[in-house]
Amino acid sequence: MLRIDNLVKTFDGERRRRRALSSGTEERVFAVNDIGFKVEEGELFTLLGPSGCGKTTTLRSIAGLESPDSGTIEVGDRVFFSGAAGRKTVNVPANERGLGMVFQSYAIWPHMSVFDNVAFPLQVKKRRERPGKREIAERVMRVLETMELGSYADRQATKLSGGQQQRLALARALVMEPPLLLLDEPLSNLDAKLRESLRYELKRLQRELGITSVYVTHDQTEALVLSTSIAVMRSGKVVQLGRPREIYENPNCKFVAEFIGTSNFIAGNVVAKDGERYSVGTEDGQLLVDSAADLPVGADVIVSIRPEAVEVSTSSRAGAVPNEWTGTVLTRAFLGEAVDHVVKVGKHEIRARGNPSVSIEQGTSIYLRLDPSKLALVPVG
Repeated sequence: MLRIDNLVKTFDGERRRRRALSSGTEERVFAVNDIGFKVEEGELFTLLGPSGCGKTTTLRSIAGLESPDSGTIEVGDRVFFSGAAGRKTVNVPANERGLGMVFQSYAIWPHMSVFDNVAFPLQVKKRRERPGKREIAERVMRVLETMELGSYADRQATKLSGGQQQRLALARALVMEPPLLLLDEPLSNLDAKLRESLRYELKRLQRELGITSVYVTHDQTEALVLSTSIAVMRSGKVVQLGRPREIYENPNCKFVAEFIGTSNFIAGNVVAKDGERYSVGTEDGQLLVDSAADLPVGADVIVSIRPEAVEVSTSSRAGAVPNEWTGTVLTRAFLGEAVDHVVKVGKHEIRARGNPSVSIEQGTSIYLRLDPSKLALVPVG
């Protein structure tokens, strides 16, 4: 299990702090700003966010490659880092943490065979901790077979394909049998089709091996496919933490709704509330929204509508279903597995994504139906 509490990391660390103090200012630029989370045993926990949000700095702090300003990092019953601003009481060196790490670049040794690449971390352990040659061989072959690389053991590492090299980097991390595996955008250098197939392969392996993992990515689809839990980060802070479906279907702010997938946004205000059923007034009509959010009547809100939650039809069911709006098709796009329609409704352009067998011509007047249970209510501010 991994536990992080009140982790803070500023750019340039002590140097920037001394400069700020000497100039009489307190301004600090945060890479990571007082974050905390817990990763349970066997989970794959993803840090997700745009470039510069602090996710890689957090991962490198766990690995011991960055020294935080303050906070605590614990793995199992070991404290890897603990300290307050300017005073570190514990800071275990990276080579003594015993964690596995897979980088964005494969970082394999080109002059070594596949077997030797995987064996190397075991061979360089301290003598008293180093396994015997037979045990090293058994552990290496076991992990290579798991990665479906057993038949390539004697091959030069650079003779492998991109996907095989990525699995080799993963094998090298796993052979250490680490209490925690850290993965820094490990699939980003692969082509789209290979990246998609390796997502599922990585998910299968992680579940079969039951290894606790922290995964860094800016790819929303990757995070949704792989993760047990996701922390969405922005400007050094965790803005939402939860299960993939929870974050996708119930974003707690507009940033999360925009960053995770695609959404239509309609501004309005709460005009009535009955339990978890909200009535939201908008410029183009009323919307009923089912939400567990605790918002008062009169609150300004944004209704987030995923394109796949919008049903389009050339016939009306007014009175039989809630939230039926009329509009005109502006454009459509065939995506293979779906068709996107962009529909003009009053002042809004609403994107709808549905079955590829339904394709409605530009200029056609149609009806949009919005299921209240599939809409999300996002507070403003």
